[in-house]
Amino acid sequence: MSDGSIVLAGGGTGGHISPGIAIAERLAEIAPQFDRVFACSTRAVDARMLEHVGADYVPIQAEGLSPQPLKLMRFVRAFVAGRAAARDLLAERGARVVIALGGYVTGPVVMAAHSMRVPVLLVNLDATPGKANRLVARRAVRVLSACATPSMPRFAERIVGMPVRRVALASMSRDECIAKLGLERGFRTLLVTGASQGATSLNDLIQLLLLRERPLFGEWQVLHLVGNADRAPIERAYREAGVRAKVIAFLHEMGLAWGAADLALSRAGANSVAEAMLNAVPTVFAPYPYHADQHQKWNARPYHDEGVAVLCDDLIDSEKNASTLGAALVALMGDHARREAMRGALVARAREDAALEIAKIALEIAR
Repeated sequence: MSDGSIVLAGGGTGGHISPGIAIAERLAEIAPQFDRVFACSTRAVDARMLEHVGADYVPIQAEGLSPQPLKLMRFVRAFVAGRAAARDLLAERGARVVIALGGYVTGPVVMAAHSMRVPVLLVNLDATPGKANRLVARRAVRVLSACATPSMPRFAERIVGMPVRRVALASMSRDECIAKLGLERGFRTLLVTGASQGATSLNDLIQLLLLRERPLFGEWQVLHLVGNADRAPIERAYREAGVRAKVIAFLHEMGLAWGAADLALSRAGANSVAEAMLNAVPTVFAPYPYHADQHQKWNARPYHDEGVAVLCDDLIDSEKNASTLGAALVALMGDHARREAMRGALVARAREDAALEIAKIALEIAR
């Protein structure tokens, strides 16, 4: 018989959902008496990821806050509807604690929890806390952060590390990962990923490098996760260049990809950075260029400063990127000794299970 539920609130991107899944996994192991339910956004990526792992979830309507009159009206309508739906969810499931993970949906869920005296545990996932998290922090009984927050050094009581799903950690040898993915043995593997939404600028850059740096790819194969982009022109670019490649939209078992990779080109979302570093994959990080606060830079900056990763701006235009971001990637593809040194330093780093730590704290609150 259930002792009530622990609600994980957040969504809108894989960067919010994946850490929640990691925490829910650990909760299932240490506290099976509590049900686990996600209060997620209405975006398709949330449903796709949660359905894949068989999670219990309820989409909650929410919009971002904007000073523009029409958008402000949509925000207010969505907030009122979302808060009402969240109250129903918390009451029906006997919520004992809400774990807030960020994103627009956390606002109405946390306000509903606050009005019902359901305690809130905030887990901040980015180096720069967003508006929603800054609001939630005022109503949370405890505030944790996956990473340091340089712009707000006292934002969280503790830095716990990024919660990472077990499926995102390599659980078998490199050769086994390569075989499972249908890649070829005997070649180095470059992983290209723009996370759950894909990255058009990274896709464009790779296609340009295939034209200009073809000889360099001779000893490499590419596992390219294209996200929402059309796979056909990217597959054609690899085929015309004569480069071995497997192009897919999305991979749930990211541990296989990281386990197969000798090098990666990736966005710098906090979740992507944590997965790359925990799997000891030397990575060129290209932060999402359209964020006003450029918070993805801060996620990867500490590892760049340590010399275990490379951080390079995404200039959006493929020609401009070729001389900066592309040059950084090409340099690492050709420098085997440097890559091995980076991997060795990452392997030597202490690895803590942040998801388990957060699950234990949530359980303390729930009890």
